[in-house]
Amino acid sequence: MPRFLFSLNTDDVVEAGVVQSESLDQAMDAINERLQAKQGDTLEIGVTGFPPAHFECVWSLPGSAASWRQRGLLAA
Repeated sequence: MPRFLFSLNTDDVVEAGVVQSESLDQAMDAINERLQAKQGDTLEIGVTGFPPAHFECVWSLPGSAASWRQRGLLAA
């Protein structure tokens, strides 16, 4: 089972950790359950040996999962 390393960057705090899950989607769900992100927060997540993916929180409501948009994608 892959180990996803993550770092959630808010205005004043950086929270980092490890999540073990079968997929990136499941890892993101687990992070959303444990941490409260707000609009503008950034998340880096990846596995050892590969560059991390970068996401930005688009919106979040108290008590619900945040909505993330991937950053750094180039237009086709």
